[in-house]
Amino acid sequence: MPVSIPRLRTWFAVLGLATALVVAGFYFYARWQLRQAVKEVPKHFGVDIQQSTEGFSLSKSEGGRTLFTIKASKAVQYKEGGKAKLQDVSIVIYGRKANRFDQIYGSGFEYDPQTGTISATGEVHIDLESNDQGPTKPDQQQPTELKNPIHLMTSGLVFNQKTGFAQTDQRIEFRVPQASGSAVGATYDSKANLLTLKSNVKITTPGPTGTTIDAARGTITKDPREMVLDGVHVDQQMRTMDASRVTVSFREDNTVAHVTASGDVRFDDRTANGALLAAPRADLEMAAKNMIRRAVFSGGVTIEGRGDNNVNGTAGKVTLLFAGQNRLAHIRADDDVHLAQGPSKSKKDSYDLTAGALDLNVKDGKQLEFAETSGPAQFVLAQAGAAAGDKTVVTAGRFRAEFDAKNHLRTLQGQPDARATAMVTGQPDKVSNSRELLVHFAPGGGVSSIIQDGDFRYMEARSSNVTKGTGPGGRTATADRAKYNPEDDSLTLTGSPRITDGGFALSAQTIRINRRSGDAFADGNVKSTYSELKQDPNGALLATSDPIHVTSRNMSAQRKSGVARYTGGARLWQGANMVEGQTIDFDREQRSILADGTPSKPVSSVFVQTDKNGKVTPVLVKSPKLSYVDSERRARFTGGVTAKGQDLTLTADNVAVDLNPSGQRNPGATGPSQLNQMVAEKNVVIQQANRRATGDHLVYTASDAKFVLTGGPPMLADAERGTVRGDSLTFYTRDDRILVESKESNRTVTRTRVVR
Repeated sequence: MPVSIPRLRTWFAVLGLATALVVAGFYFYARWQLRQAVKEVPKHFGVDIQQSTEGFSLSKSEGGRTLFTIKASKAVQYKEGGKAKLQDVSIVIYGRKANRFDQIYGSGFEYDPQTGTISATGEVHIDLESNDQGPTKPDQQQPTELKNPIHLMTSGLVFNQKTGFAQTDQRIEFRVPQASGSAVGATYDSKANLLTLKSNVKITTPGPTGTTIDAARGTITKDPREMVLDGVHVDQQMRTMDASRVTVSFREDNTVAHVTASGDVRFDDRTANGALLAAPRADLEMAAKNMIRRAVFSGGVTIEGRGDNNVNGTAGKVTLLFAGQNRLAHIRADDDVHLAQGPSKSKKDSYDLTAGALDLNVKDGKQLEFAETSGPAQFVLAQAGAAAGDKTVVTAGRFRAEFDAKNHLRTLQGQPDARATAMVTGQPDKVSNSRELLVHFAPGGGVSSIIQDGDFRYMEARSSNVTKGTGPGGRTATADRAKYNPEDDSLTLTGSPRITDGGFALSAQTIRINRRSGDAFADGNVKSTYSELKQDPNGALLATSDPIHVTSRNMSAQRKSGVARYTGGARLWQGANMVEGQTIDFDREQRSILADGTPSKPVSSVFVQTDKNGKVTPVLVKSPKLSYVDSERRARFTGGVTAKGQDLTLTADNVAVDLNPSGQRNPGATGPSQLNQMVAEKNVVIQQANRRATGDHLVYTASDAKFVLTGGPPMLADAERGTVRGDSLTFYTRDDRILVESKESNRTVTRTRVVR
């Protein structure tokens, strides 16, 4: 939210100096000198002068010093009516301390002693000039150098000595080194010390940034010592100021003490990145040497920015403090501060800040250093491209903002009790809390990251459009630290992070959540648990209500589908049932598994079978790939399978293991799922003690330890009995029977090993 400090400083200089000093600063001296001069003149050419005098000259002295001199080319007094005229008059006023060189001159003056009226018959010029060297120089010597003279010119001036009232309906012009100006018509009440500029007051200042000040009318008084301008408009190139009334208060030395603008005060910077500042009232407190000490806008302040500086804001009161040379040093906004900046060409995101009060510190009069809020505050971020209503709301006990060299926000820190709420259309609010929060802004505009530190807690209700999520409830998360990245709308948790989502719990060294999709990613010592499961009597490997646990190095989970991929030494188990592999894809909704391994670290799982004596023995199956759906109770091992039982080893390209339903197990039975049948395909090899069998297709039934081998054709080699071949070989591990079937001979051979 950039702020143009030099422009702001210029406005106060225009209001406080150009308006006040140029128009009124000189007047309190001038009106006294002029009044004294015109009061003295009639005494010397009044009723005592009854003739025409050429080359008239008059002076008055006191203490060896001349107070003033009056010269005229001709003085005429008429007997009838006693009126007197002076032509080509020049009056020089030196003052009692000889420190002035003020001149009043005009083409003619007329005095009527009966009415006490003095009238200027032509133009009247007044030059006001101080003369510091006067007391040390010879009497009546002109200053060697004129310093900052003040010049006034008017005509039709009428002054009544009896009433002390002067007026003119003509144009009044004035000129000082800093400015020049004019007005149409004026009155002066010497008894009330009130000067009124009737209309069309105009002041202009020279230079490349020349300023024009217009006012409908104006008044200047001695008690109080102040000037009031009505209907004021200030114009400086692309900048203007308007106010219904401007009041300037002066000190005894005629320097400006205070300036008040009231009635729809508006400062308008019409440049490409300017702003409009409006308030019912503006007060300027002036220091020595016409420097601004403080400026206060009150009554409800509004600001409307343009272009890249499109900051809009409101506050009850705004106070500006100045250092030397009218450099702005500090800004304070009070009473429900609200600042909003929408997107622009260079800033894609929009911001909104509300606070009870806001303090901004300014360096070198133009560089914003930092800003701090007082009391609870709220910062709202709307990212570029987001749907209407999508936003992140950040609250904290207070905020501190730091700015870059271009007066753009660099960081925003909030503490204590920082809280961020992400609002996305069609999704529940996502709320995170922490002790403190730090927002980083990109150099070109926009938020680059949001970091929350200290006891981070995240809460998110369950969304109605997540049909296959990880659990029936909402999502919560805890960590020491969280970092939000707006570019991909992700939240990264570190420092003992943990997520719970309905019946799902996840911990790892680092966890990343996509806030929009709800997908989660974990790295380093991943541990997850799926709970709140319903028992399925028709299932097998994952059928009980016991929690399902998965560990790995990495994990990625899609919240909508409920599928999670675990990579890097993955291990999944429920009770005694276990699957291990380099990668495991687990679908909670379907209770399905897709597992991948490597030649050195294949997928493995253990099942059990019961022999003829009721003894339970394990069967370990390994392969590069495994797919399993619990409702089917079939584990498909592919890519080169090895199955090891108590007294045999089976290898094949593919093996399907069918399991018994969990509901058929004896109550209280423990251990892995029970093997019902194995079907092996291609390159089947069975190794048992001294026997080796091969074929292309094998069906093994666990209930009777029966092997049916076909294809190849099948062959069984026995170290003691020799080799047997046929279209089908059936043999048993419990009693060593072998059944050989051959379609060509249409016979069945049964061989039984005799136990010696």
